Amino acid sequence: MPPTIEIDCVAFCRALADETRQTILQMLLEGERCVSDLTESFAVSQPTISHHLGILKNLGLVTSRKEGKHVYYGIDRDNVIECCGMLIAKFGCDPDTTVKVGCG
Repeated sequence: MPPTIEIDCVAFCRALADETRQTILQMLLEGERCVSDLTESFAVSQPTISHHLGILKNLGLVTSRKEGKHVYYGIDRDNVIECCGMLIAKFGCDPDTTVKVGCG
């Protein structure tokens, strides 16, 4: 098993708060993609997508590998699961328990 990255819960939540990064992660769930493939799906520039990928990579949520001229990105499922587990542990939530939320 590859080494895990200790992550700041706030940084993790900030990364997921961005809609573009959420979409990138969803796309990577389907398989590896290079930056140019990802850029085609957004109305932003390639450097902007690279910036978002850098944030996700620094948090250990995506991996990268170089093949020729292209860098392919994939989701690091183990680290994503670990980060979600850290949030659950931090807030004392039991994932098997349903909590009713609301006023009154």
